[in-house]
Amino acid sequence: MRFSALLAFLPVVIAASSPNVKVQGNRCTVVPLGGGQDDGPNILSAFAQCASGGTVVLDKYYVVNTVLVTTGLKDVGIELSGTVQYTPNIAYWSPNSLFMSFQNATTYWFLSGDNIHLYGGGTLDANGQVWWDYPNKARLSSLECIKCTVGTAGGSSRTFARPVPLTVGNASNVLIEELTEIGSPFWNNFVYQSTNVTYRKMNISTTSYSSNPTANSDGWDIYRSSYITIEDSTINNDDDCVSFKPNTTNVVISNLYCNGSHGISVGSLGQYAGETDIVANVYVNGISMNNAQNGARIKVFGGSPDPNSSAGGGTGYVQNITFENFYVNNVDYPIYLNQCYDTDADICAEYPSKLTISDVHYINVHGMSSGNEGDVVVDLECSSECYDITATGTNLTSPSGTAVYYCENIATESELDFTCTMPPNTTSSS
Repeated sequence: MRFSALLAFLPVVIAASSPNVKVQGNRCTVVPLGGGQDDGPNILSAFAQCASGGTVVLDKYYVVNTVLVTTGLKDVGIELSGTVQYTPNIAYWSPNSLFMSFQNATTYWFLSGDNIHLYGGGTLDANGQVWWDYPNKARLSSLECIKCTVGTAGGSSRTFARPVPLTVGNASNVLIEELTEIGSPFWNNFVYQSTNVTYRKMNISTTSYSSNPTANSDGWDIYRSSYITIEDSTINNDDDCVSFKPNTTNVVISNLYCNGSHGISVGSLGQYAGETDIVANVYVNGISMNNAQNGARIKVFGGSPDPNSSAGGGTGYVQNITFENFYVNNVDYPIYLNQCYDTDADICAEYPSKLTISDVHYINVHGMSSGNEGDVVVDLECSSECYDITATGTNLTSPSGTAVYYCENIATESELDFTCTMPPNTTSSS
């Protein structure tokens, strides 16, 4: 199993009381130690003392060099009006951050329980610059450097694990709002095996200040979760603005400003042979996508002859996905659907994807592409037939000339409001 059953049984946080936690009724306020000392144990102590019906107050500047596993919470408020800064201590965090197993993700902070409200206008600072620069400082061969940086497709690696600043895991009825996240080494937010989770008025910025780029800086990744809402937020990053990972259902995404992104992405799915991935009932509305690689994107691996493949061959389906009122500005592929994602074209031709795509609707997708793909503004490529794909109100232009719309194996071309042409290569691995 790639995912850990142990996470479902993590105990309630137990930590000794501390003079640096001021308890007044049901409010536990953490007093920072100062001088660069680790405030993590005192934060854990505050959560232990206010784990039921309480409020944890983080209203100052805190240095954290301890994994925060805050589980078993019930009816808890977290007033984060200060700054929580994770130390740049790669030697500690890489082996010790909490392992989540899916695509080797790990996390600084695992937040779990029922009826949790995290708010306050504060900041999570993950010190990402040291992580982006590290592979170039370490004297590694090119191959080793690639492995230490990105690991498996779409993920981190066990030898150089880059933590997620905040994971909501095994949780229900969670509201997170009005926070800033900066400098994530990896995904900014991971929703893991949870239900009824809402994010609103978030400000995410993952920007490198050196010549070394950020990596895998998704705004949100949602996995094995349902009834998720993300709204009214700004995301500046270099990867997916929001990504719907396997077994994500009943999601609403609205009013996001995404810049430098890889798109609002369904997937990637079907990566692991023998496993079933489902993404269904997703409604995306009111997106401004700027300076991006993709806009509305669906990415599914092709098939594989290898029964143990981790690069395609999985089964499942994508169903009932709507992208509506989607504005693009300087976007390579405003609409992109690929059923041979990260799969060699010859392999995908012989072994088409086993993961079906149907009931996908594009409504009022408008704006201008970047021209980096020539005149192409839409690329819908299925390796096995996709059904009930529709488009209405499409108004896309290219700075390179007359807009071109690629379609392959789309059963319902008549329900698209543009004229399709066959792509020059019948399968794609871009």
